[in-house]
Parts: sequence; C-alpha cells; structure tokens
Amino acid sequence: MWDTKNVLTGSADNSCRLWDCETGKQLALLHTNSAVRTCGFDFSGNIIMFSTDKQMGYQCYLNFFDLRDPQQIDDNQPYLSIPCSDYKITSAVWGPLGEFVIAGHENGEINQFSAKSGEILKKAKEHTKQINDIQTSVDLTMFISASKDNTAKLFDSTSLDHIKTFKTERPVNSAAISPIMDHVVMGGGQEAMEVTTTSTRIGKFEARFFHAAYEEEFGRVKGHFGPINCVAFHPDGKSYSSGGEDGYVRIHYFDPQYFDFELEA
Repeated sequence: MWDTKNVLTGSADNSCRLWDCETGKQLALLHTNSAVRTCGFDFSGNIIMFSTDKQMGYQCYLNFFDLRDPQQIDDNQPYLSIPCSDYKITSAVWGPLGEFVIAGHENGEINQFSAKSGEILKKAKEHTKQINDIQTSVDLTMFISASKDNTAKLFDSTSLDHIKTFKTERPVNSAAISPIMDHVVMGGGQEAMEVTTTSTRIGKFEARFFHAAYEEEFGRVKGHFGPINCVAFHPDGKSYSSGGEDGYVRIHYFDPQYFDFELEA
C-alpha cells in the first residue's frame, strides 16, 4: 500500500490476508478455493485484487474487494469476480488510476481487466511462453514483463503497446524498472527443478542490467548460486535487491560511477 500501513499476502494455503505492518495484526482474512497467485492494492489503497490458481477442479478467478465495505470481507463476497477459464493468471499488477488490472497469463498473453465491469479492455500477445513477473515503472505509465521465453518486454500500461524487448539465453523470472535511470534489471536462470543437473559455478545466476532505450546489456552482477526469482529497485534508485532459489536475498548498492554511466550510442 502506498502509505505502507498495510500489506496484502496471497498464499497456497488458499487464503488472501490483510495485515497491519506496524503491529503484525491480521486485519482481514479471505478464503479461496485454490492457491492465491497474485495480489495487490490499487493506488488509493481502498480496492484490493487477487487471482487464484486453476487447480483441484476450480478455475482461475480474478477477484476484487472494496475494503471500505466491511460486508464484502465478512461475507467473503468480492464485488467483482472474473473467471479466466482459458489460461490462468501467473502475474498481475494494478494499472494507473486503479481503473484496470494488467494480468500476464501462462500462455504469454497480457490482458487489461476493468476493475469496474470486469471486461477485457485490451490484449497483447508478444510473449510465446508464461509471464513470470510484471512490474510497473514508478509513475505507472509503463510496465516490464518477464517471461519463460527468455525475454523481458517493456509495454505502455494504458495502450499495451509493446515498446522494447530485452533478450537473454535463459528463462527470465523477474524484471524491474529503475525509478531514476533508463535501466532495467532482470534475473532468472533455469527452473529450480533443473538446477541440480548442472554445475553450480558461482556467477551462473547473474542479475543482468539493460539500457531501457537501447535494449543493450551493459552489466552483470554475480552472486547467487541458484536461479534469481525476484528483483526490485530501491525507491531511491541507488540500490537493488534480488532473491534467489539459493535462499538468499542480496542487497547491492550502486557505485558512484553507475550514476555517471552513459551508454555509447
């Protein structure tokens, strides 16, 4: 949530929960029929969305609750529930102004779902495999999608126009946009179940930095000895963190020369 008072979590224990950050107290509990895959607050902090997995005979749903109406929480009744029968949602974020949710699916499709009517406003099919992660730019005008098809792509949030592509040789599990530079960071590697079949040479699982405009890779940071599952920039843009299958969260602070770096066009 923008004022960081509350945090929303979704779990494979078939629940979505709202917590108070300061005290750790549980404020709301929403039960689901299958695992919760994604969740998020809209910009106002009043509306939450979460998606559930297609499993155990239940289909994938995208659910919306208004936290200002305690009845919805008590009755466990979302004001809007959108079935996604074809391909389940694997990643989702709120678009600008809380009007729609941008959802990535297991087939590589990206859809905009209206938070009012539930209809699909726009579609994009630029990826060929599952979307693993979607993260927005700081002003919400753009988002970056990380996919199993070995690429990350930059899109316009409102029009879903495809802007840039960043290519690697391995599945991309997560990608983030710098709040202050024209840079994106990406993390990935093989899938966890395939890691044991290869050597564990340190540095195989690097975080990779690309220039957002030129689509050129300009840096790699070694460290993890398992695939990187998530990456994030600090809100001030002076550091980034990565979480890996190896059980470590690594926080890296950029050197002074990083901020003066200009890619030769």
